[in-house]
Amino acid sequence: MGSVVSMSHPTSNAPKIAVTDWTFADLQLEEKIASEAGFVLDARQCRSSEELVALCAEADAVITQFAKLDASVIDAMNKARVIVRYGIGVDNVDLEAARRRNIPVCNIPEYCVDEVADHTLAFILAMVRQVVPNSVHIRAGRWGMATPLESMAAMKDLTVGIMGFGRIGREVVRRLSPFKCRILVFDPVATKEAITSAGAVPAGSLDELLRASDIVSPHCPSLPSTKGIFNASSIATMKDGAVFINVGRGDLADSAALVDALQSGKLRGAALDVFDPEPIPADHPIRKMPNVILAAHIASASPSSFRTLRETAARLAVMAVRGEQLHSVVNGVV
Repeated sequence: MGSVVSMSHPTSNAPKIAVTDWTFADLQLEEKIASEAGFVLDARQCRSSEELVALCAEADAVITQFAKLDASVIDAMNKARVIVRYGIGVDNVDLEAARRRNIPVCNIPEYCVDEVADHTLAFILAMVRQVVPNSVHIRAGRWGMATPLESMAAMKDLTVGIMGFGRIGREVVRRLSPFKCRILVFDPVATKEAITSAGAVPAGSLDELLRASDIVSPHCPSLPSTKGIFNASSIATMKDGAVFINVGRGDLADSAALVDALQSGKLRGAALDVFDPEPIPADHPIRKMPNVILAAHIASASPSSFRTLRETAARLAVMAVRGEQLHSVVNGVV
């Protein structure tokens, strides 16, 4: 079994909220909400399907972060009224299996929008102004420019391509506007009017965006239609010397194709908060590339965002068990 870190015990027959895994220091927020509702919080760091089945089989609600809730785990849930994902993406949950079992799956779409948009802007500016190489250069006892003059740019001279115009994509556009760059947006479900009213230019296709953009930043979920969308073929379509930013999902990009493009110079650089796989293997070549900025999937982090995430997840679990109407159901179960 995974380690049991937090459990509340109001009564032996109280409804149970199962937490399959977490990266927080503790679960005091969740335990407080569960206890006040008269529920049990059963939290374990599950590492296998067997551990997940054992934890979730008799749970009235399930909260998960990164654990893989596939059909075998979901089919073993005898009482679950909801599965809640700590986060916006739900790619670790088999949505169809949950739909077949009539179990709603909820995410937390309102969490970390500003933090991720801020992180995107930080990555873009760091790449455009070569912040990291110059800092490393000075720390090593040297002086002067660390990179060729041609690697430095002004935002006003660049085109930034944003793939996806949801909550985060819109906030990224809002942050970019004062920098006077040209902003292209591709989103097949966003209207041209919505994009132009935000001060951006609609791209007719992803290829059009890739061919025209100096910087490309996807802000879309990981879906069968988007996994690996940045592959050898689509990267070849990009401008020579373009920069790739990814704070969304690691599997949007084919890692081998991305590394090849960075090594060959097809891409001038990348700034990545996410990767496939995670954690990045210690011997992976991308860890040593001087033209890459890396972070450990932390773009969402702030005290306020994590509080919102955790409290909302726990309250959704309580609401589901009480039979209350849920918001942010992503698999069509009502």
